[in-house]
Order: sequence, then C-alpha cells, then structure tokens
Amino acid sequence: MFTGIIEEVGTIQGIRFINEGAVATVAAEKIPPELKVGDSVAVNGVCLTATSVGNGMFTCDISAETLRISNFKQSRQGSRVNLERSLQVGGRLGGHIVLGHADGAGRLLARIPSGDGLELSFSFPKELARYLVYKGSIAVNGVSLTIASLGKESFSVAAIPLTLQETNLIGLKTSDPVNLEVDILGKYFERFFQLGVAKHDTAESRISAEYLKSRGF
Repeated sequence: MFTGIIEEVGTIQGIRFINEGAVATVAAEKIPPELKVGDSVAVNGVCLTATSVGNGMFTCDISAETLRISNFKQSRQGSRVNLERSLQVGGRLGGHIVLGHADGAGRLLARIPSGDGLELSFSFPKELARYLVYKGSIAVNGVSLTIASLGKESFSVAAIPLTLQETNLIGLKTSDPVNLEVDILGKYFERFFQLGVAKHDTAESRISAEYLKSRGF
C-alpha cells in the first residue's frame, strides 16, 4: 500500500522487453539503500517488486498485464519515474490509499499556468469515468492529486510548485501517457452495490437508492 506522496524521481537505466513482459533497472539516490530484494516499490504509481538491489540501482520485473495497462511500454532509457516505498504501519497517510495497481493510462491534454503552479488536464479511459468524482482523489503516475474539474472525457488537477519540483509531472509534454489509479473506495462501493450487503439475495439485502435514503444518505 502507498500514499501517493512521491519520495524521489529516479531514472530508468535500462529496460528489456522479454516474452511480452519486461525487466527494468532504475537508478536513484535515496530509494535503493532502503530497499532489499522482495520489497515493493511504486514506480510511476505501479507496484513492482525489487528483484535485485545494489550500486544505487534496483531491478524489477514487469508483467505482460502491467505493460498492457500502463505507460511502461513507452518507457525508454533515460525516462524519469516517480518512486515511493510501501507505507509503513503507523506512518502518516499524507495522500490517499494507493495500491499501485494501475487502472489504465491517460494522456496529458494541456498544461496551463496557475499561480506558481500548473493546471494539468488529462484524458482517461471511458471505463474509468464512473470512478472519477469532482474533488475526489486520483493517482497520476503515482502522485496523489485532487480532481479540480471533471468532464466526460477528461479531468484537471492543480499541481503546486512543490509537487512539480518533487515529481516527474513537470516534464510532461502534451500527449505524453500517464498511469492512472482511481480511488479504491469507489470500486468497493460499486462491488457492494452490485452484490448487496448480505449473503442471501433478498429485497432487503440489496443496496438501493431507497435503502441508502432510509439510512440517512
């Protein structure tokens, strides 16, 4: 589990595409000394496992499914990636609950100066629309952000100077792909709504608009 608060921006030193998957080597200053083989680390918001660590670098295997749904297939040597180690029990949850399981890839549509920061607009896959909420949370390349405006095919976020300074969002160009992870709470609510809250399939066990209204929602 992660929080979407980026610890460091690393650089892909090499990426080899093998049997529909890939192996990536990432260089960084702060993260590698704290990692050991088997640890989880979020790379651009995708939870990966360190398979080797040393000399200021770590290596991760990337599955075919991760390649399919994320922006790793466009990654090359020199690509800058956001890094975050897994959340320690008892640590502060500064962003929101991020699992590191990318739901899809969007693209940067526009970057507009906003005060000292930027307003960034992104497209999103249509199947994610039902999980996006105005003023709700979303992870973009692993960065915990708040949706400032929401349309049918795009959303915008406000990136403050510190976020731009500490992540790879500052280097995004129009049409660049980004990894998106929606808020897991929305997924759980949808699943509960589909299945109901009890084991028996009765009218009273199903969540409905009437059910929620009767309980003060």
